[in-house]
Amino acid sequence: MANKSRVLVLRTAGTNCNVETAFAFTRCGAHVDEVHLEELFARRVSMKDYHIIALPGGFSYGDDIASGRIFANELRVRLGEDVAKFMKDKKLIIGICNGFQILVKAGILPGPFEVGAKTIQTATLFNNDSGKFEDRWVHLKTSGECVWTQGLAKTIFVPVAHGEGKFIPASKKVLDGLKVKGQIVFSYVAADGSKPVYPDNPNGSTEDIAGLTDPTGRILGLMPHPERHFLATQHPFWTRLKKKSRFGDGAKVFQNGVDYVKKNLL
Repeated sequence: MANKSRVLVLRTAGTNCNVETAFAFTRCGAHVDEVHLEELFARRVSMKDYHIIALPGGFSYGDDIASGRIFANELRVRLGEDVAKFMKDKKLIIGICNGFQILVKAGILPGPFEVGAKTIQTATLFNNDSGKFEDRWVHLKTSGECVWTQGLAKTIFVPVAHGEGKFIPASKKVLDGLKVKGQIVFSYVAADGSKPVYPDNPNGSTEDIAGLTDPTGRILGLMPHPERHFLATQHPFWTRLKKKSRFGDGAKVFQNGVDYVKKNLL
């Protein structure tokens, strides 16, 4: 395993996309461990032994207070120093759906992240405008500079499955900062690439934002599920498509993470 990217897929009660996320990284050549948060609290497992942390989708702690809130608090308060050291070492973090909610509510995205009470949450993910759980496929425009998005097509097709996916920045200043720093890396678009309306933007996110990176480009959070379009056969109309690859639109995201580790951290 010395020459392999090591991925820590974190889970807790209610996490339900950990297997698909682990599968995606494994197929890209990484060594993956699915680990419960309690293992980190007890110090039986350490973040420092990994190159990538993945926060998968699901309903952590039943989204009892708000989606991702409890997990985010535990990450920030109980593991904040470990997270800060992990980021300082130029390692990678990806949060998908509930994982994106966790990163935003922990203050890791949009960033900067500081240990303890110094961290300020500058955005949130709120209830979908439709007032219901949205489970559908969407088109995403890719933009900005990010480790995870290198080489992606200008538009990709992936599914969403969430009830609280509406991205809301705390202020116009925060939103303007995201634009200036190139942190908006995924945006909802219509099938032809034009401005989306519901259901192309399934939740009403401000300026159609679907995914963000931090200023370094090493941390990624997005509401849609790239792991659910890792294989070409996961496309809802795959039998009608001209087969160009056995991989789907989301595969490159995971391969980029693994390749970054090989090039920069091994």
